[in-house]
Amino acid sequence: MYIDINCDLGEIVSEGNEGSDEKIMPFISSANIACGFHAGDPLTIMKTIRTAMIYGAGIGAHPGYPDREGFGRRPFRMSPEELRALILYQAGALKGMAEAAGARMQHVKPHGALYNAAAKDYDMALVIAQAVKDLDSTLTLVGLSGSQLIRAAREKGLASASEVFADRAYNDDGTLVPRDMPGAVLNDTEAVIERTIRMINEKVVETVNGKIIPIEADTVCIHGDNEMAAVFVSSLAEALRKRGIELKYFAKQ
Repeated sequence: MYIDINCDLGEIVSEGNEGSDEKIMPFISSANIACGFHAGDPLTIMKTIRTAMIYGAGIGAHPGYPDREGFGRRPFRMSPEELRALILYQAGALKGMAEAAGARMQHVKPHGALYNAAAKDYDMALVIAQAVKDLDSTLTLVGLSGSQLIRAAREKGLASASEVFADRAYNDDGTLVPRDMPGAVLNDTEAVIERTIRMINEKVVETVNGKIIPIEADTVCIHGDNEMAAVFVSSLAEALRKRGIELKYFAKQ
């Protein structure tokens, strides 16, 4: 059995990024690289691409709203034309930088509030999926498992990867509990690992209300914007290996 572990990286500007992503990269199989709007900068993007190449992690764009102050977690109103341009600009830049480094960008995963909005809004998800397809029809679009973004990717004929979150609580409808709600982020490492393995093996997850709901897991997200991320992801990777679950980039499965 295979599973992908992904992490959002390149979200710390280059001056303060020494060693942070490198500690995580050996234990993941795909990297979502911030494109400079919600976080990151050109030098950090290139450094993160090169680090992913060293460790063999799949490279993807992580476009977000133009909201550095709010880390891309605040909702924005955008016309379809603005949203299309936002995706093309950020993903296109990362694609070009990856190619200049001798690598290939293979997936796109929206960030934060953009990701959450596209999970619920089918029209918005269609705009994103079409923009990704227009940029490169061989790209994989990553979205919340069971979401409108996955539906839109399939409608547009794109490959898709259904994402689950190791350290986030779920609502009964399969959406993520907002970060500002109590219990939204899970911190018990052992419990989170067992929960993740259950999502992979049994294809279910327990919601914040104790309900068991179905879930598809092509890739598991680990958040890299906290100091314990490297410790957690290494523990998860080891636990998966002990259970015969190998790490493999979803674009190569």
